[in-house]
Amino acid sequence: MAEAHQAVAFQFTITPEGIDLQLSYQALNQILLSGVRSWKKRVSRLRNGVIKGVYPASPSSWLFVVIAILATMYMRSDPSMGLITKIQQHLPLSLHVSLSSQGQTMLSALLFSTLLWLSLILALRFCLKLLLSYHQWMFEQHGRVSNTTKIWVTLLRLLSSRKPLLYSYQTSLPHLPVPVIKETVNRYLLSARPLLTDEGYERMTKLAAQFENNLGNRLQRYLKLKALWATNYVSDWWEEYIYLRSRGPIMVNSNYYGMDFLYVSPTSVQAARAGNTITALLLYRRKVNREELKPSRVPGTVIPLCAAQCERMFNTTRTPGEETDVLQHWQDSEFIAVYHRGRYFRLWVYRAGRLLSPREIELQIQRILEDQSVPLPGEEKLGALTAGDRVPWAKIRKQYFSSGINKRSLDIIERSAFFVTLDDEEQGMKGDDPVGNLDRYAKSILHGNCYDRWFDKSFSIVIYKNGKSGLNAEHSWADAPTVAHLWEYTLATDAFQLGYTEDGHCKGDVDRSLPLPQKLTWDIPSEVQAQVSVSLAVAQALADDVDCHVFPFREFGKGQIKKLRVSPDALIQIGLQLAYYRDRGGFCLTYEASMTRLFREGRTETVRSCSNESCAFVKALEAGEAGEQCRRLFRQASERHQNLYRMAMTGAGIDRHLFCLYVVSKYLGVDSPFLKEVLSEPWRLSTSQTPVQQMELFDLKNNPEFISLGGGFGPVADDGYGVSYIIVGEEMINFHVSSKHSCSETDSHRFGRQITKAMLDIMTVLSADAKPSSSSKSPTQSKKQL
Repeated sequence: MAEAHQAVAFQFTITPEGIDLQLSYQALNQILLSGVRSWKKRVSRLRNGVIKGVYPASPSSWLFVVIAILATMYMRSDPSMGLITKIQQHLPLSLHVSLSSQGQTMLSALLFSTLLWLSLILALRFCLKLLLSYHQWMFEQHGRVSNTTKIWVTLLRLLSSRKPLLYSYQTSLPHLPVPVIKETVNRYLLSARPLLTDEGYERMTKLAAQFENNLGNRLQRYLKLKALWATNYVSDWWEEYIYLRSRGPIMVNSNYYGMDFLYVSPTSVQAARAGNTITALLLYRRKVNREELKPSRVPGTVIPLCAAQCERMFNTTRTPGEETDVLQHWQDSEFIAVYHRGRYFRLWVYRAGRLLSPREIELQIQRILEDQSVPLPGEEKLGALTAGDRVPWAKIRKQYFSSGINKRSLDIIERSAFFVTLDDEEQGMKGDDPVGNLDRYAKSILHGNCYDRWFDKSFSIVIYKNGKSGLNAEHSWADAPTVAHLWEYTLATDAFQLGYTEDGHCKGDVDRSLPLPQKLTWDIPSEVQAQVSVSLAVAQALADDVDCHVFPFREFGKGQIKKLRVSPDALIQIGLQLAYYRDRGGFCLTYEASMTRLFREGRTETVRSCSNESCAFVKALEAGEAGEQCRRLFRQASERHQNLYRMAMTGAGIDRHLFCLYVVSKYLGVDSPFLKEVLSEPWRLSTSQTPVQQMELFDLKNNPEFISLGGGFGPVADDGYGVSYIIVGEEMINFHVSSKHSCSETDSHRFGRQITKAMLDIMTVLSADAKPSSSSKSPTQSKKQL
């Protein structure tokens, strides 16, 4: 085979005349160039380490300090106040012998300058950390910024004036504070009040008081001790106990999805769409590796967000264990894993140290599509192992995939940059049933056939036969905003930067001598095939139970909402409360995800969106009370929601603190009836906004059809709803609703209709308000002046 010959750098045979050595100079040249690329990456990482290590100063500032010190010494002044002389006195004896007096003085001045420079850097970083620990700006009303905040903004801009690398702010970000236990308990009781009867609330109040006065303080001391030495007192436990220790299927229950453009596909050629998509992803990886991505910031401000989740974006997989899974990350990978019609392939995306062109990747993908080989026994549905329960997968992996050809093939999948599925289905909104098509499209990306995705990979890309694409992401390594940033870049780069020829193919040159993609080989015994069937049955039952509904809400969008001086997120969340009340006849514990990336290694916090104020508004509207009264209650509910969101973002949330206290109690072997009851409460309404972070990449005025659909996730509770939404441009909001068919009380399409009606009813009430009120905006909208 051609690829086998390409892979061999030299061959030798032993003959009576001696050893006959045959060298492949082409292969040796590729090895050399690949090594050069590897060393370039090491040098780049070293350079970036120095640059971000001295941020907010620059490496060149060392020279400025040295020149300044030497200049003052030349003017017969001692800026060190005698320290240079003391350094000179303590130089090693060998230097005293080999250097002249003037040379010793110069060396001592250099040492003093370096120490002074390092001290200044530490001082600047300490000042930057203090500035980033200030969060009062978030609680100030729009247009009423205090002098303290104005001074703070000025100082922060001065210290952030240099162009930072992706991870430049990491060591300057503050640590997540441990809230006061009394405040957390009080906030919990306030959030639980609208969901409990008077008797139930009195009982919970007594349990909370007993916990606070007894066990709570003991647990709090251990948690504060952890916060002293841990970078983030929540994140490691959250990753382990919420994600990695889960023994059920991660498909649907944990993994989430991202969808393509709503109205268009840049090309209908499957291989071409794969070529550009893969190239865009690898260009993004290059930016991450070189730290050329701009650090994410709170939109409209100069305030940086933690970038730690980017570190494990590529070359990462979740490997199963019997008790807990493990995230494995490799420094680099020059290939991707591709699945098509039951076969697995390794596709090298670099040759001789250079990234293949989009046209070359298209050629390689087309070769896979045209490959007529059949799957090996047990190969076609092998991916079902990653979709079923984790313990059987862990046992099978340990017994049958720890050596031989199975290990080699599995290593290729797990070590690949990411996973690609070439799907034979056609998906998208177009067709006779656009509503049903969108629903099927979402389900396809979420779980597919339960065996044609590799759910353990950090993320998998799906390219459909008609050119539509999608993304499925594993949840333990990162949250949706990080993946959304990657997916935004990929869609925009694919459509607007790389582009296609008139006939829909990728641009660029092509080297047709590229070796064929390598088909992976397996030796899958009957025991493994039996477990694959079991895992597939479990996964298929879970997939069949998911009821997905995706719909674009076009009646109004962010533009009209902001004209009413209302936070779009608050309006949507209150609308969900109204929709749920009409759907189920009551209120429920509601989860809205809020990020805590203002802190180092921050992930998420819960905003308990069902509040006394939102319930009061819903009841008033349903009771037909006067419009003025409803508007007043809505403004109160909106302000309350925004305050809850701000508190969650600034480390004063409820649920992560209580979760960590519960983990400590388990380590200590003690039980808390209060914590046990709080953490067992079901989230029947789980919601999340997919943020649009790079609007500059999409020209919606000239290309309004390139609107992103966003993404979604499966339901958290068996009798609840999962709702994701993305605010696109000024005139559209896309909703993703999920539930389970097995629950007779839920219906995703019915709930979607309730959301639409609730949004319209709220807008009708607010639009009748002739005098716009000064309700607060969200943190990401109310601080544009920052």
